[in-house]
Amino acid sequence: MFGGIFLKRKTDKILSVVLAALTSLLLVSCSNQQSQKYDPDKSLGSQLNYTVTGIDASSGEMGKAKKMLSAYGLKEKNWQLMPSSTAAMVSTLGKSYANREPIVVTAFQPHWMFAKYDMKWLKDPKNVFGKVQHFSTVARNGLKDDNSGAYKLLQNFHWTISDSYSTMLKINDGMNSDKAAKQYIKKHPKKVQQFLAGVPTGHGEKIKLVYTPYDYERAVTSVVKNLLEQKGYKATTQQLDVSIMWQALASKEVDATLVAQLPVSHGAYAKKYQGQVDEVRVNLPNARIGLAVPTYMKDINSIEDLKN
Repeated sequence: MFGGIFLKRKTDKILSVVLAALTSLLLVSCSNQQSQKYDPDKSLGSQLNYTVTGIDASSGEMGKAKKMLSAYGLKEKNWQLMPSSTAAMVSTLGKSYANREPIVVTAFQPHWMFAKYDMKWLKDPKNVFGKVQHFSTVARNGLKDDNSGAYKLLQNFHWTISDSYSTMLKINDGMNSDKAAKQYIKKHPKKVQQFLAGVPTGHGEKIKLVYTPYDYERAVTSVVKNLLEQKGYKATTQQLDVSIMWQALASKEVDATLVAQLPVSHGAYAKKYQGQVDEVRVNLPNARIGLAVPTYMKDINSIEDLKN
């Protein structure tokens, strides 16, 4: 059963790669056609071909973004959502930012783009994207009894958005994720002491961590993996699509994730598998999703401004 799911995942992954490649070409084409600096005296929609640059079509924030177009009457104004990959979105953002061109992106926090670029969130008065959310650690039922030492570390681990930036940026710049995680651990001995407080030394007990395919998710999973290994546990990681990740936790095929986005982005999965998984703790507060623009677009401050 689970093997069939992974076969479907591989097929979906191939389709996603093809879609990302095609949409990346479209985004580059649009960017090349545009190649004009942002002009506050002109309609934003006409400067952007009425396009919001998005990420993976299956992501939670893209689902919300589709609802946003209708909720704010943007469909009637010919606005559209351009799905792509996260890499394609931030590449397009980087090129637009360097040339001070107009761009509107679907955004999520934590993400390194908020550390690298001066960005601002667009106000969402209709609350389509939901209130501020958080990342939670979620484990399979029974992990607390089967591997109490590793579970204790999962109970201890929590950090902030600013804590995560250095590791994310290093990974994005091409550093191996384990190396970036080890550098974070070495640089923050006091935090590490808190994370490892009361955690017994392991004797090779196995634990499998899963995560979704985004930069922050890789960073936090790598840090916790290396903390577990430092205490003598044999930790492995695997990237999964969000729906498969939750199903794998519920079916006890994997052990835990650090990247459950609640109560908004992964809310439907948390509800579907309620009682079948163990929500260990909130490990990062003040996460959010929505639309964002560079700060040089001074007169664009709300989603409602896109209609002007």
